[in-house]
Amino acid sequence: MSSSSPSSSDQSGNPSPSPPAPAGVRPGAGPAAWPRRRCRDVFWLVVFLLHLLVFGGALALAGLNRFRVADRFNIDRYANHTAAPPSAAVAPPGSDVGVSKEKALPPELTETYWKYYGAAGAVGTLLAWSWLAAAAGKKDGGRVLMRAAVHSLTAYLAVISVLCFWGNHSFWGVALAVGAALHFLYVMSVIDRFPFTMLVLQKAIKMVWELPDVMRVAYAFVLVMLCWMALWSFGVSGIVAMPIPNCGQWWLVLALSVSLFWTGAVLSNTVHVIVSGMVFLVLIHGGQAAASMPPKPLLKSLQYAVTTSFGSICYGSLFTAAIRTLRWEIRGVRSKIGNNECLLCCVDFFFHIVETLVRFFNKYAYVQIAVNGQSFNRSARDAWELFQSTGIEALIAYDCSGAVLLMNTILGGLITGTCTGVWTYFTQRDKAIMVGSTSMLIGMILVGLTVVVVESAVTSIYICYAEDPLLIQRWDPEFFEQMSEALHQRLQYRSSRARQILNGRLDHLPNTSSI
Repeated sequence: MSSSSPSSSDQSGNPSPSPPAPAGVRPGAGPAAWPRRRCRDVFWLVVFLLHLLVFGGALALAGLNRFRVADRFNIDRYANHTAAPPSAAVAPPGSDVGVSKEKALPPELTETYWKYYGAAGAVGTLLAWSWLAAAAGKKDGGRVLMRAAVHSLTAYLAVISVLCFWGNHSFWGVALAVGAALHFLYVMSVIDRFPFTMLVLQKAIKMVWELPDVMRVAYAFVLVMLCWMALWSFGVSGIVAMPIPNCGQWWLVLALSVSLFWTGAVLSNTVHVIVSGMVFLVLIHGGQAAASMPPKPLLKSLQYAVTTSFGSICYGSLFTAAIRTLRWEIRGVRSKIGNNECLLCCVDFFFHIVETLVRFFNKYAYVQIAVNGQSFNRSARDAWELFQSTGIEALIAYDCSGAVLLMNTILGGLITGTCTGVWTYFTQRDKAIMVGSTSMLIGMILVGLTVVVVESAVTSIYICYAEDPLLIQRWDPEFFEQMSEALHQRLQYRSSRARQILNGRLDHLPNTSSI
């Protein structure tokens, strides 16, 4: 029996999962063979690799242009039209006032700013590894995450806002003050959801705590990201040192920041797929030491994530984070509108647009990618239809664990940006905001690479509960009862709210009893 099962698994291709086991992974089949997969979303894989090649070359060129020698490749003639050409060094005095002023300025080199980004990478790495140690090193790590997100972020935003006003950066001071106010209002609007969120985070951290291999994956990917950041910070340092007028530096740095964000999102979602595959297998087979567990599951998950599924990861990483954040914001506004019919109608219009996008771009697609190896859009649709058909979407909408983890990521970025920005302010005051904001992005990406480990456990728990609730019951019976009770309450709440809205609309209809 055990000899025939692997062969049947190899011939199964990639069928859709059937509870309680995913495609090609059958609990009763002994060491189940992994199903064969083919590459998905190849176009986006090629686009991402070309992006790395083009931007990597541009970064190397920009960094070397001002490394040890100012304008070694004569690129500044395209960036600054007021600068003198090389032959202007022998021009008579007074022939060009702008040139004399330019010559009077000391040349800035790549080395001037590279040290700041090196410090940002060190601080971000320390925060990332400390975060993972604090979260996964304790069984009450969920409480640590919740307190850091809820209590610390608002206060930290307010403090940074005061520092920006003190440094005469009014725009950034106002922006951070508004951010602190919005965060406080969001926390107040969802404070009743925190007990359930705390429960989910604690159970996810329990799962991560039982799988030390996934933490090693996160540590390894932080090192991989640091290698790319070394090149990125080298190139950005050269661009910041270039005398580009009309805010040209900001536009170039913005384009490179988008590139860095996409690269960081791809690596984070690669970790997401690896961890999701591991968690799903552990829940399906009833433990990592089960006899039916496939051999070397971590290596196989890693192999699939960086080969056949990598195109889908690159594709989803472009849109998932932005759409998910927009959905959280619209849900928060929608729940607090009240009886303003006009505003509610407008918000509902945007809400339905975002909900349509969520069907094609959601973080639960990565679990389906890890399990079935399907394309990103199909995986997202399958996950969404699964949640809609089982009612689990009502529970997911009530859970704020994703928002809490995002708050921790932002907090890590703010701490990194503050440390680097303050150092820059006392040495290169006019570049403090630029260096500090890009350093914040570095910190967010590095911390996000470790936060995604817990987020992957959360998403896998929901997928497994929707596929077969008995999987969660076998893993943690008490947690299964708590989730079932919460789901029942949310479905009842939705039903009563729908009746209330329907009755309210019927009350506005003209009285037709006399007809």
